Amino acid sequence: MRSSLLETDWNEEWMALQAERRDPDDPAFWDARARHFRPRETHPYAQAFLELAGIEAHESVLDMGCGAGSLAIPLGQAGHRVVAADFSDRMLEVLAESAATYGVSDRIEAVRVAWDEDWEQAGIGAKSVDVALASRSIATSNLKAALAKLTDAARRRCCITLIAGASPRYDEHIMNAIGASITHSRDYVYAFNILIGMGLRPEVRYIDSPRRDTFDSLEDGVADFSRMLEDGNENKIDELRSYLARHMVPNPHAGEPGSKGRPQGRYRLDHTRLVRWAFISWEAC
Repeated sequence: MRSSLLETDWNEEWMALQAERRDPDDPAFWDARARHFRPRETHPYAQAFLELAGIEAHESVLDMGCGAGSLAIPLGQAGHRVVAADFSDRMLEVLAESAATYGVSDRIEAVRVAWDEDWEQAGIGAKSVDVALASRSIATSNLKAALAKLTDAARRRCCITLIAGASPRYDEHIMNAIGASITHSRDYVYAFNILIGMGLRPEVRYIDSPRRDTFDSLEDGVADFSRMLEDGNENKIDELRSYLARHMVPNPHAGEPGSKGRPQGRYRLDHTRLVRWAFISWEAC
């Protein structure tokens, strides 16, 4: 007797889930945010990702959904040839500016393409790189097709990250403290099971990414953190304000560039927000 787990069409379940979610961000959304994503020093998350990826010396890499280059720049600095693909023109422009700054323009090839477009036509052919990566960037209604594209592009290995808990826009510590409901994402479960169904052997590790949200005043903090109070939590705004008032502390790094290049605010919270990512890797051959 077959179990329901084996009978589940995980890609069909994924498509149904996407139909219930908000519309995916379009290129214009990321074009507007690109200036905040200019790479500086390698972020701890990116360091952890690259360590787990195990890319060997001189291997070529596809960085799908590369953004402004948080992976592409350090990969180029390490001597790898990188095909950096994204659907945001402005992100690719910022990437090009940073690549020039760090002296790696000759190692990074920018390609404008989205997950659901024709990669072959964009110049990303079958087995064209050694390793294919997608760091926090999978945005598609057809997850199986996206994973197949990554697998087809790589000669040796593929690595992705997907959220493994609450959305990155949530602070679970705050939400629990004010009695607000939280929707946990299990996107990586779909990817893992789809890969199993494709005859591949995925492995899962986890990356805990610490974040420090900063703000210049209590009301700035309320305005920023109110992004969490959607989906039925709108009546928790007073509890949110009260919590922030009790837990805001001076930020010793105020005015310094933050992880996205913006100056840090005068205050931060007295705890560190952790975002958990599932790192999934598999052999492409």
